[in-house]
Amino acid sequence: MPELPEVETVRRGLAPHMEGARITNVEQRRADLRFPFPQDFVGRLAGQTVQSLARRAKYLLADLSSGDVLIMHLGMSGSFRIAYDDETMPGVFHHDRSKLAAHDHVVFHLSNGATITYNDPRRFGFMDLAPRAGLTQYKAFEEMGLEPLGNSFDGAALADLFAGKTTPLKAALLDQKLIAGLGNIYVCEALHRAHLSPTRAAGSLAKAKGGPTKSADLLAEVIRDVLNEAIEAGGSSLRDHRQADGSLGYFQHHFRVYDREGEPCPTPRCKGTIKRVTQSGRSTFYCPVCQK
Repeated sequence: MPELPEVETVRRGLAPHMEGARITNVEQRRADLRFPFPQDFVGRLAGQTVQSLARRAKYLLADLSSGDVLIMHLGMSGSFRIAYDDETMPGVFHHDRSKLAAHDHVVFHLSNGATITYNDPRRFGFMDLAPRAGLTQYKAFEEMGLEPLGNSFDGAALADLFAGKTTPLKAALLDQKLIAGLGNIYVCEALHRAHLSPTRAAGSLAKAKGGPTKSADLLAEVIRDVLNEAIEAGGSSLRDHRQADGSLGYFQHHFRVYDREGEPCPTPRCKGTIKRVTQSGRSTFYCPVCQK
């Protein structure tokens, strides 16, 4: 499943083509994806202007002139394709993408001449509509945690969230009710940069009398760094992720520990070897020597 940097990469790719454009027509080619489309999906979109395109965790949010918000999730294999005058924008392909029309499930026709096609072979993505005024009460957002790229995310926020928790640090970082949008890959990478073990207690980032430890401050900083670097690199090209223009990101070539079991630790002067363990059904990659 695409992680936060992949979704943000897609948002940045789509925004110049969707923001300010009016949706002249929508082709809905099936009744459902992961979930059924909302009632009168096409009718509620046609004629509306996309005022802005935002992201909340791993969701894309198109703010419409009607007062509704189009909520889009890529699922496991969803991607968008942009075309003008039937010519797809060029991109650098790392893997062949789906070209079957059977996987093109939703097509947005815009007033600026752009056609935005949503392709999803596995159909684990979905689209929904919700009123802007009540968006925080939308079922996916009402218990969603702090944005890791938001202004309020820092060491003090981590300490407040984790204080008293004996949960393993990696599991706490992946808890979407605490922090929204962090995924397995980038948590492994951030913990390695911060030299923190994924198995240590999350509460160890808070001082006994409250407030963040130096480790909490460092971890918050490297989480931001890892996410921003991945976004700038175009996201990861693991599995089926595609940028909006059809190209792929290459951040996976810069992974320090993820999927590098048995390789030497890249930390200077560390003689450790990357180890893989399973936590909550997911693979964790870390160095048992320099991550404490």
